Amino acid sequence: MFLELIAVAVAGFAGAGGIMALRLATGGALPRWLIPVGAGLAMLAATISSEYAWFSRTSQALPEGLEVASSVSSTAFYRPWTYVVPLTDRFVAVDTGNLRPNEQDGLYMADLYFFGRWRPVRSVQMMIDCPAGRRADPALGDGSDPVWRDVGPDDPIVRTVCEGV
Repeated sequence: MFLELIAVAVAGFAGAGGIMALRLATGGALPRWLIPVGAGLAMLAATISSEYAWFSRTSQALPEGLEVASSVSSTAFYRPWTYVVPLTDRFVAVDTGNLRPNEQDGLYMADLYFFGRWRPVRSVQMMIDCPAGRRADPALGDGSDPVWRDVGPDDPIVRTVCEGV
């Protein structure tokens, strides 16, 4: 986060410097008020670029064995450019390198990692039934039976786990 703040500040200085160089090259024909406008536009461009690059940067840095199962794109009124190209700000990764088979055939315990922009990474263990196309949280921590959800074989998490075995 701190490095992104530094990058935005540097972009602002570069944008202002570029407009100042254009003013000098044109002999002062450009108005002075374009200097802060150039700085602001450069800072906005750096911020937008950083937001859109987050998903690819983070997903490519995942260790071996972690596969992205699904991602969530969003739009927001305060980011009108996201209506043109939605912004991916969350995704789920499955640790396919550490799947643990159950005693019953086709049941696997998988570690899921939930990534979000400006949020800490959360991990959850989930049980997957590949033949039935369903998944469940393992338990509430009190030894109770898991609650199964029929999601079908096309569910991104079920598909990622079942293809990984």
